Amino acid sequence: MNSLDFDKSPGDTRVVVAMSGGVDSSVVAGLLKGEGYDVLGVTLQLYDHGSAVHRAGSCCAGQDIDDARRACETLGIPHYVLDYEKRFREAVINPFAESYVAGETPIPCVACNQTVKFADLLATARDLGADCLATGHYIRSRAAPTPENPGHRALYRPVDSGRDQSYFLFATTQEQVDFLRFPLGNLPKAQTRALAEQMGLGVAKKADSQDICFVPQGKYADVIAKLRPNAALAGEIVHMDGRILGDHPGIVHYTIGQRKGLGVATGEPLYVVHLDARSKRVIVGPREALETRSVVLRQVNWLGDEPVEAIGADGFACFAKLRSTRPPLPVVVHRVQIDGEWRIEVELLDREDGIAAGQACVLYSAPDAGARVFGGGFIDRALRAPEAEARLAELAESGEQRPTAAVPAS
Repeated sequence: MNSLDFDKSPGDTRVVVAMSGGVDSSVVAGLLKGEGYDVLGVTLQLYDHGSAVHRAGSCCAGQDIDDARRACETLGIPHYVLDYEKRFREAVINPFAESYVAGETPIPCVACNQTVKFADLLATARDLGADCLATGHYIRSRAAPTPENPGHRALYRPVDSGRDQSYFLFATTQEQVDFLRFPLGNLPKAQTRALAEQMGLGVAKKADSQDICFVPQGKYADVIAKLRPNAALAGEIVHMDGRILGDHPGIVHYTIGQRKGLGVATGEPLYVVHLDARSKRVIVGPREALETRSVVLRQVNWLGDEPVEAIGADGFACFAKLRSTRPPLPVVVHRVQIDGEWRIEVELLDREDGIAAGQACVLYSAPDAGARVFGGGFIDRALRAPEAEARLAELAESGEQRPTAAVPAS
């Protein structure tokens, strides 16, 4: 039986497994090898920033490449290492820095999947004669053939909702979905580790990699300072009522919804409400100013059965994740014209605070495990209550450029 939905025997099916050196991708390779597939392991060398080479929780650097190689030796499959450092910097690291400097909160893992893994590596898998590319992501795909596309597949949330990685895979195109396979979608993480033990894999107890692999110890500002040394410009911290409360060392040190570490005190709880990259201002205010009513998306990737253009005047009711760790919320998706251009706006039916531009909005058929993934987009703008929007517009219009100086990299 061919568990990957091909009309031929496993022995006649070549599978390239993207191996990061972690337990998940190693188990994928082991499972497919055990089922008789022609398996090739491929590891991408994406970066090397010295301390990360042997840092627990890193991925795609020196130690992880060694772990992937040993896993392939244990399983008896070929292993290849591809140097993608230059491509990773161009497609992931540089846009990450630019997005932060623009006052956004980017998700580089999505960009990595979009470009390096599911575009470049996928093309390499085809060059190697593979029938598919398999990964260790926790998401499910099923055959959903159509008359126009007999190889059509659809994405669904995994069995283990605690490991759900669909939020980071929303930008996977339909062509990529049709070529990809995700063997761990039906397994809980605990079972994956147990299988690794049974297979004799040395990575069975290895810690999971952190979300942003190229940021040592989560210090985003340090990375930005190295990549864009003249971008960390000082500016003002301004209350929504117009009061100037103090100065800051650069907007890259702040995120929407942040409360602690603002460096100002007024006797009331204050939150970062907006980051104005043009005036280098950090706008703060009360929590209610964070309440988001809807979000406008850019770079929308749609995986529904009907084209996104078919959304009618009443909108399309579904569910959306606006943060990777939050459950899906009920929403209505609308096609609207903004400045003469058709855009997707997602109306939130429940309150959600602190939504930042650059984050993802991922759409689902239902709020629970097993829901279908309809795709999504990057948040271009989070729309607040009308009075909050009006006040932010006034602050943006009146924001005066005061002399700023570059902050030396720490």
